[in-house]
Order: sequence, then C-alpha cells, then structure tokens
Amino acid sequence: MIRPRVPVNPLPTGIVTPLITTAAPARASVEQHNAAACACQHSAPAPVAPAASGAAVRLSPAGVLAVVGGGAAVVLVVGAVLVSLLLAVAITGASVAVCAVVLRSLLNNPPRR
Repeated sequence: MIRPRVPVNPLPTGIVTPLITTAAPARASVEQHNAAACACQHSAPAPVAPAASGAAVRLSPAGVLAVVGGGAAVVLVVGAVLVSLLLAVAITGASVAVCAVVLRSLLNNPPRR
C-alpha cells in the first residue's frame, strides 16, 4: 500500500550514486608468473607498517591544568543550563496552576445579578 519512492533528479549531474551499498571492493589479484620468462620489471610490494596499539598522550603540567579547567567549565555551563531549564518548567507549571485556580473560581461563582 505504502511504497517508498526514490526521488528522481530532473537535471542529471553525471554523478551516479548506487542505491544499495556494497561491501568493500576486493583487492586486485596479483598475477603470479615467472619473472625470468617475461620482460616486465617487477618490484617488491611496499611493506605495511603495523598499526600502533595504544598510543599514549603525554601532557605537560600546563596541559593537565588546561584540561581540568576546561572540564570544570563544561560541567558548570551544563549545570547552569539544566538548572535554568528546570526553573523555567517550574515557573510555567506554577503559572498554569494559578490560571486554573482563577478560571475555576470564575466559572464556579458567576456574579449574581
């Protein structure tokens, strides 16, 4: 009944994006043959460096103070924002309650003429 529709660009840009993503392309296969029998020049593949496991970050004392100060500032700002939001909700709730009480008193005790 409800089918998703793929939007069609009325002015093609020449860039083709596939609708379905595929897995990473397979590595190009290296053809193995006898180097002495052919005239092409072969080069050894470049060695791949192993990934660093657990790179340590070294901070100077000034850097540590900057990180601690920045973290404290973030905590203070986030706390102030949350407290102000809570205060706004409390003030809104109190004003709605006062309006409800006033409306109830007006509707329950109509002026007698």
